[in-house]
Amino acid sequence: MFKGHPKGLYVAFFANMGERFGYYTMLAIFLLYLQSKFGWTTTQAGHVYGILLFGIYFLPLLGGIIADNFLGYGKTILLGIIIMFIGYALLAMPGTGEFFIYVALAVISLGTGFFKGNLQALVGNMYDDPKYSKLRDSAFNLFYMGINIGAFFAPSAAGGMRNWILGRSGFTYDSAIPDLAHKFLNRTLQSTAELEKFAHTQAGGRFADLHEFCNQYISCISQAYNAGFAVAALSMVASLAIFIGFRKYYKTADVTHKQQKASKSANLVELTASQTKDRLVALGLVFFVVMFFWMSFHQNGFTLTIFARDYTVSSVSQGSAIIFNLATFLPLLICILGVVLLAGKSNSTKTRLIGALVAVASLIVAFFTIRQLQPEGNKISPEIFQQFNPIFIVFVTPIVIGFFAYLRKHGKEPSSPKKIGIGMLITSVGFLIMVLASQGLMSPAELAIKGGVSDTLRSPYWLIGTYFTLTIAELFLSPIGISFVSKVTPPQYKGLAQGGWFGATALGNLMAGFIGPFWDKWQIWQFFMLLVALTILSAIFIFSILKRLERATTS
Repeated sequence: MFKGHPKGLYVAFFANMGERFGYYTMLAIFLLYLQSKFGWTTTQAGHVYGILLFGIYFLPLLGGIIADNFLGYGKTILLGIIIMFIGYALLAMPGTGEFFIYVALAVISLGTGFFKGNLQALVGNMYDDPKYSKLRDSAFNLFYMGINIGAFFAPSAAGGMRNWILGRSGFTYDSAIPDLAHKFLNRTLQSTAELEKFAHTQAGGRFADLHEFCNQYISCISQAYNAGFAVAALSMVASLAIFIGFRKYYKTADVTHKQQKASKSANLVELTASQTKDRLVALGLVFFVVMFFWMSFHQNGFTLTIFARDYTVSSVSQGSAIIFNLATFLPLLICILGVVLLAGKSNSTKTRLIGALVAVASLIVAFFTIRQLQPEGNKISPEIFQQFNPIFIVFVTPIVIGFFAYLRKHGKEPSSPKKIGIGMLITSVGFLIMVLASQGLMSPAELAIKGGVSDTLRSPYWLIGTYFTLTIAELFLSPIGISFVSKVTPPQYKGLAQGGWFGATALGNLMAGFIGPFWDKWQIWQFFMLLVALTILSAIFIFSILKRLERATTS
């Protein structure tokens, strides 16, 4: 898939993969950390979650301005990685209060703002070269794969670190305990029966005093999440090493329009005032639409995670546990890759032989790891569901690229704006699945009074089906949208425009957190129906301005 692409794409791919691994490790446990440590309600945690996402995705506007006008792309990206490391390290410090956490989140947001948009602008610069320009869309699809490979391993890393820290103190993870413990300590728990059961089964049953058990468990799980944030900090070190160590491969693309103008470069491109205006208006319209996509999509770390914790079964059979356990799931995924190499008609004999060996070896490993699973009662944690979107991205991306290539060959490939509109419609289908899954469940308000988890629990495949559908929507919208921004943006605003894409994402993320009160007040199916309606309306809007957007790509 990388054939014909510049080597700088590899550097951006792996540097971004390391950074995204750290970010999604943090994000997988962030809301759970706030509720476990402080006993916050969904609304309280949702507000902080929304503000965090807003900062992370809004500050690329500042990063773009700094890169376009002062430091250039490479230096701004390096500074961003260093600042992110400091932020994650601050979150990893145990025993900190709310104010200190806000400081850490502000630092992470600033570092991410310097990093994200400018790395995409750097990739876009590589494809301004006519030699590579026709590969721009596929380049951003591949770049997007790097994001999601990092994101795939993140939930398992976060959950594994949490379970290891808890295990050292004799505890095991159960999503119901923190809420019950905080309610007990706050004297709002109606019945202590369930909590007493946990106190008698956790840590060898050594806790006779419920007060001591609650304090010890909350302290231990908080430290376990701190350790997960430390993993995120270490991933920044890897990203930094890659970006510095292989600078020669992207050096020629690390140039802004201002620098080209100062050096009177032969590659300098100047647009008329009319062309600039048309392109900026087109970008603004697309940014408006994607706000509603990200508002819906980023329920993955908010209400979908809460649905996984409170309304989804917490243990599964051996067959289902295979895809929730990295030790069993990863060998099967590697086996699939081996089969693809083996079956590729254009592959050499050597490549096909390697594919066969990889498939057989990974299948043997999978056989022995699957045998370690129990026939029933295999525990699954709520954050593990977030691994499905990135792994679906990795495996579905080649299919989508191939599908678009087939349509392009026959002159039927939809334009980038049309793909975005289709992506919004597919998003509505994803949340319609959740509308169906939510029928007959008690509301979050009723569950808050009861405490613990719902009496009626759903199969995990409802959430997996939603994540798969949202993945298809994302591939129609996000990498295509980034490529659209890269192509349409006036040269003097490349960093700023990529920041604008993330600024639109930021507003969507802010909306993702601030619709939390609807979750607490409405029936669950009503909440998800709201997302269905908003995404359909967004699709109707983008199809209504389609011709204007398509003209901007050729002006």
